[in-house]
Amino acid sequence: MDPAMEPRLLTGRTRAELHRVADPVPALVVDDFSRPAAAAALRETEVLFTGWGCPRIDEAVLAAAPRLRAVVHAAGSVRGHITDACWDRGIAVSSAAAVNALPVAEYTVATVLLSNKRVLEAREEYRTHRGEKRNWRAEFPAVGNYRRTVGIVGASTIGRRVIELLRPYDLDVLVHDPFLGPAEATALGVRKRELDELCRACDVVSIHAPELPGTRRMIDRRRLGLMRDGATLINTARGSLVDQDALTDELVAGRLRAVIDVTEPEVLPAGSPLYDLPNVLLTPHFAGSFGNELHRMADCAVAELGRYAAGLAFAHPVLRERLDRSA
Repeated sequence: MDPAMEPRLLTGRTRAELHRVADPVPALVVDDFSRPAAAAALRETEVLFTGWGCPRIDEAVLAAAPRLRAVVHAAGSVRGHITDACWDRGIAVSSAAAVNALPVAEYTVATVLLSNKRVLEAREEYRTHRGEKRNWRAEFPAVGNYRRTVGIVGASTIGRRVIELLRPYDLDVLVHDPFLGPAEATALGVRKRELDELCRACDVVSIHAPELPGTRRMIDRRRLGLMRDGATLINTARGSLVDQDALTDELVAGRLRAVIDVTEPEVLPAGSPLYDLPNVLLTPHFAGSFGNELHRMADCAVAELGRYAAGLAFAHPVLRERLDRSA
């Protein structure tokens, strides 16, 4: 992983547990497998403990690591470093994506509720009319979360957690996911809809689909045009899933609102109007694990190492056959 990540990821307690279940190479954190110290360690390594910034584990790396049997990733997606060569050799892979989903889902639910409450708009109005006593209920007659309709695009791990967290609220939840069957939708307590219909029907549309060739710009100019005036688009997935120019046009015009945590490109140019629009909450890929939330991912990964050491199957395996529908 990126050496700068290691001290932020591992607490003293987690380090102690790591040393209890495994025999880590002392003080070796690498982001380049070709370095002499890394090459020497690879010859004896059975498991790689990885994180953000891990280089690709390709055929050359595998040739240098004849004893390698597993990769435990203390972060989300493994697409950046797990190659076909790993799957072809039968390397077992685990990921902390399931626990990284938790803060993303929490962020999403918080912004769904705040969006329906029109908090950004209320803040701007209150700041504009500072010191004045006004009839705010009369000025915001249509705000609130009672019987609003929320659309979830993608019944992914994050999407399902969002659905679960929304359950206590008086909201109608619709879902679009081509892999979600009717019985499964019923079990989740949601109604399945085609994407066009979901865009038309919802007060808030939240994107939780994976970044795949078939999902690129799935929320395009036409589908943005289907959304209700004043509706909110939330994107905590990937910027490529939305037509950035079309969304910017809608937001500059003031017809839609948005919570944007991911963009294309990432980072947006300094001149982008999205930084300053009052109807946009723009954050720097912030919904996922930050701060002490990183420790949850480390704990998950170390627990997976413990399972491996005990001869047990991973609790959070990454399966090659599911990569065509996952992040």
